[in-house]
Amino acid sequence: MKPEDFKVVFMGTPDFAVASLEAIVKAGFDVVGVITSTDKPAGRGKKIKFSAVKEYALQCGLNILQPQNLKNIEFNQELQSLKADLFSVVAFRMLPEMVWQMPEYGTINLHGSLLPQYRGAAPINWAVMNGEKKTGATTFFIQQQIDTGNIINSIEIPISENMTAGELHDEMMTLGAACLVETIHQIQQGETKAKPQPEENKLNPAPKIYRETCEINWNLTKAQVHNHIRGLSPFPGAWTTLNDDKKTGFKISKSKIYDLKSLATPGTIQIHNKELLVASTDGFVEILELQMQGKKRMDAKSLLNGYTFEDGAAFEPIS
Repeated sequence: MKPEDFKVVFMGTPDFAVASLEAIVKAGFDVVGVITSTDKPAGRGKKIKFSAVKEYALQCGLNILQPQNLKNIEFNQELQSLKADLFSVVAFRMLPEMVWQMPEYGTINLHGSLLPQYRGAAPINWAVMNGEKKTGATTFFIQQQIDTGNIINSIEIPISENMTAGELHDEMMTLGAACLVETIHQIQQGETKAKPQPEENKLNPAPKIYRETCEINWNLTKAQVHNHIRGLSPFPGAWTTLNDDKKTGFKISKSKIYDLKSLATPGTIQIHNKELLVASTDGFVEILELQMQGKKRMDAKSLLNGYTFEDGAAFEPIS
């Protein structure tokens, strides 16, 4: 069977999923439908915004479906009428069983971790936040429990000491797309050897990230603080509060571990040779890029050229 004879329905929403959809299209598979989120008003003008996947699908003239309810009978009838051989899911919402059981060859998902580690909504962020040295992407057959299906393929990606979640996202987006296309080729040719996910004593979860998750705890080690900052960069962003009268908020997007021991109280700010240092429990973290409340994001040296921290200034640690 040639790729153009294999019918695929693709499901996804954000930029991360676009690379996979593009790779499937360029590989020659017959994309008979693209399922993505409904259009939503966004920004100050509340203009209608399309998902990144819809934007790409429109450029390619692909058939687009945007159901509000995946259990809707009319939607499922339309989906069934596409007679797809396979459903491919990347960064989409949880599917009901009536959907993922529909195609003859099953439904596969591309997940941004080396399963079974980091099951959940934010695997890229949590791998960096936890200081992992490597992560990866995994393709697997969807089953009822989220991110638990039989593994088809996986690729490993190293995480360097200063890599941000955004940088890892971009690398994984490309490598993951290639892994997904290879998986679809194998399924089409009947060459898959899917295996159950291995049993591991400790599983690190990857739950959805909320605002409170993003607050920096200066009562941690410098490595832990640095990992927290880069694991949330550039979005949603790690934040902290200055101990001034206004309780000024700061978002910190770039940092590095500073080779200088500290006896200062965690959160204490020190300026050393135009470097912005903040004490942790075992040393300093140098802040390289940040955004003061109400201001634009800038590098620390630019901030220090126009702003002076008062004596005794500190970021408030989480008690």
